[in-house]
Order: sequence, then structure tokens, then C-alpha cells
Amino acid sequence: MSQKANKLVNGRHIGIIGAGLVGAGWAIVFARAGLEVKIFDAAPNAAVSSLSLIRSQLEDLHAFELIDNIDGVMARMTAVETLQEAVTDAAYLQESILEKVEVKRRLMEELEELTSENTVIGSSTSGIPASAFTQGLKLAGRTLIAHPVNPPYLVPVVEIVPSPATLSEAVAFTDALMQSVGQSVVHVRRETQGFVLNRLQAVLLREAWALVEEGVATCEDIDKTIRDGLGLRWSFMGPFETIDLNAPQGVADYARRFGRLFQEIAHSRTHEQPWPDELIAEVEAQRRTILGQDQLNERRAWRDRQLMTLAAMRNKKEK
Repeated sequence: MSQKANKLVNGRHIGIIGAGLVGAGWAIVFARAGLEVKIFDAAPNAAVSSLSLIRSQLEDLHAFELIDNIDGVMARMTAVETLQEAVTDAAYLQESILEKVEVKRRLMEELEELTSENTVIGSSTSGIPASAFTQGLKLAGRTLIAHPVNPPYLVPVVEIVPSPATLSEAVAFTDALMQSVGQSVVHVRRETQGFVLNRLQAVLLREAWALVEEGVATCEDIDKTIRDGLGLRWSFMGPFETIDLNAPQGVADYARRFGRLFQEIAHSRTHEQPWPDELIAEVEAQRRTILGQDQLNERRAWRDRQLMTLAAMRNKKEK
């Protein structure tokens, strides 16, 4: 994996802009694959502080035999003090800053002045199209969305979403780079709010909240339905493959059998209003009886260890 990645970047480094959870996760993805990584954050000491978080994450990965050499991966990461240090002579930049159009636009205007024409820029944004913060800039042709799932070093899917101005060469380079560092690439063919992942997640969440609001089921019973039901299959196959296998003659047979039912379910919802405060309070109350506010970080660490277990099992299967 590292040889292919290094050949693509041709001796240049990867720049990480924004050293929060997502940026730190991306740094692991690239450094684990053998690439040199420079990390920058506009907040004082944030980039340096991120290295401590990264080391603790690498220690967990090592415990699950997902990396061999903690110090070797750490040695490929450097916290830098200026944006210019992070981007000068970078083959690729991964931006993971605040989810606000105006903030990203200001950064892109800076990058317009600091980056060369052969540096590709990917944004980690969860739903803002690249055209919203690159329109009219020269770098629009080499900028796109590369949206991960957190943490990206454990959940490999990444959505590549070009703007109408993005050049095909930038898409091809990002595709090849992401695959070379072990990510699973999804191509979103045109800009749409929320891309693919969050549009799918939004539909499921909207129905989950509605079922609680109507008293049909509790939060825990809905979580069980996914965790102990749909999620077991979804951990290794998607919705189309699932239904293709769930009717004797495949997906068309399934559509004929159940299409009307799903249409009626869809028509029973309008979802015209945001989640009301009363419903949010009810869901919060239910969740806090199961998991206290002071236990959230501990549970997040548990989640990541579960993902590491799955990743380790997948690695053994592939070998």
C-alpha cells in the first residue's frame, strides 16, 4: 500500500488543515500508509496537541494488530506553525475546518495564493458542496469534496464529490490516492445536499425520531432494531444487495412484492418540520437513562475498539 501511495505523491507530502478529530483521523490514514504528513491548525498549539491524541489512537490500533510500528507512523507526522508550511509543495491537502461556508471560503482564498497548480485539495465537509466555497477561484478545478466517516482510519468509506468546475484529473488523482491508502471510494456524480451517506442517514434518522414521537417504540428498541437486525447485514452488504438476496428471484422480485408497502410507508410521512424541542428533550432523557453524560467519552472509546475488532477480522479474512 505504501509503495503505491508514495509513487502517486512522488516524494511530496500530505497537508492536513484542521487538527480536530477528523483532521487527526486523516493524518493517521495517510501516515499509516507510509506518507509524510504536515498538520496545521489556526488555533494556537492545536496541531501539537493533536499528536498526543494521535499517539493514543495508534496505541489502540497497535493493540488490535492494525499497525506494526507506532513510532514509525508518528515519525511521518509533523505539526507545523503556519499554513504555508503545511501546503508548500504538498501533493494533496485535506481540509477539515469549521463547517461554515464563509470560513471555508476565506481558507480557499488563502490557498489560492499559497498553493501550486499541481496540489489537489479535498474538503471533509459533511454536506456543503465545493462550489459553495470555490466558485470564481482558480483553484476550483483542483478542489473537491472528500467526505469521510469518523474515524476515517477505522471506517474506510470516503465520498468524492466534484463541483461542476472540478477537473477530471483531480477526481482521478484523489480516487487513486484514497484507494492507495486503504479507503473505500464512493463517487457522487453531481453535487447534492448531504451527498449520499448523509442523505441515507437522514431518512433513517427522520423515521427513528418520528417513531419515538408517536410512541411506537423507545430509542433503545429502535437502536436494537438496527444493532441486532438490519445492522448485522449492513455491516458487510448494502441495501440493494440485501434486498436482492431477500426474494427468491432477486431484486426485481423484491420490488414487485414490497414496492407498494414501502411507497405507502413513504407517503405516510411528510417530515415538513424540524424535530421539535419537546421530542429532542424526550430522546435526550431516554438516552441519558441508558448512558450518562459523563460516560460519553468512555463509550466513544468503546465504539472505536469495536470498530477495531471488526477491522482486525476483515484484515484476517482478506489475508
